Amino acid sequence: MTNKPRKIKSNGENPRKPLKLKSKRFSSGSLGKSNGRNNHSVVDKPRQNRSNFEYPSSTEAPLNSDLIYGRHPVLSTLENQGRLNRIWITSRLRYDHRFHDLLLQAKGNGTVIDEVEATRLDHITRNANHQGVAAQIAPYDYFDLHDLIEKAKSITDIPVIVVADGITDPHNLGAIIRTAESIGAQGMVIPQRRAVGITSTVMKVATGALDCFPVARVVNLSRALEELKADGFWIYGTASNVGQAIHTVNFKGSPIVLVIGSEGEGLSMLTQKCCDVLVSIPLQGKTPSLNASVAAGMALYEIYRQRWNNTLYLENLQKTPSKNYM
Repeated sequence: MTNKPRKIKSNGENPRKPLKLKSKRFSSGSLGKSNGRNNHSVVDKPRQNRSNFEYPSSTEAPLNSDLIYGRHPVLSTLENQGRLNRIWITSRLRYDHRFHDLLLQAKGNGTVIDEVEATRLDHITRNANHQGVAAQIAPYDYFDLHDLIEKAKSITDIPVIVVADGITDPHNLGAIIRTAESIGAQGMVIPQRRAVGITSTVMKVATGALDCFPVARVVNLSRALEELKADGFWIYGTASNVGQAIHTVNFKGSPIVLVIGSEGEGLSMLTQKCCDVLVSIPLQGKTPSLNASVAAGMALYEIYRQRWNNTLYLENLQKTPSKNYM
């Protein structure tokens, strides 16, 4: 009697279908240790899409670099000896009398100068209005808060420092810096978290003000305000429809910190508790609030307007003729 092979009933399933192991992972090191054999398994890695891979060029800015472009921002940075890693400039503008000597000085300080065509600048700036020049800025070197306070007090006995509480729009921050520096403030403090830092957009909007305007970046803004209080500063926070009307507050005779709130939420409750006085700008129209940079400019102007009223301008005094008595 011959033994016939027996058929295994699979109930319609494919007997060669591989088993699926659910909720179980295997490390690449355990694949080659079966049955005591040293089998070297090959682990497939995802291949790079070579069509999307770009090789860096010596005249192309890295994707994570900070760029400024336009004649005025770059020229202002060069005049104030700001730190630049690389400059891309057209041949026509390179030998312009406004740029030539400054470029030689920057090159002596280690800046790489690349003379390029306008099409290259179009590519680097992504078709922005570069006006024939662009530059890669070095990371901004923030001031320590203590150093900022000492520097401000060395300039004047009654300095003004602006604190930006949670400003996230780089255009707003750049506009506040430009206004604060031009009107005479001595520095700015910004928080490290939930706020924009000093980026290329901030530098471009500030149009050179950062080259002579120190900015400190702190981890804890409330602690920084308490430190400013301990150094003799009065803390004034801007708030809409809360506090005293700004034109009724006396800003004369003491160091001042002006705190500007974020675009949407304004001052945080913790920051408001750190303020000595809350001030508001009276509005007569139907618009309920102002842009952060506009509010900062109006508040700074009121502070300095009051101080300018105490300034005696000799050139404006009328000269009275002297009488000769016999």
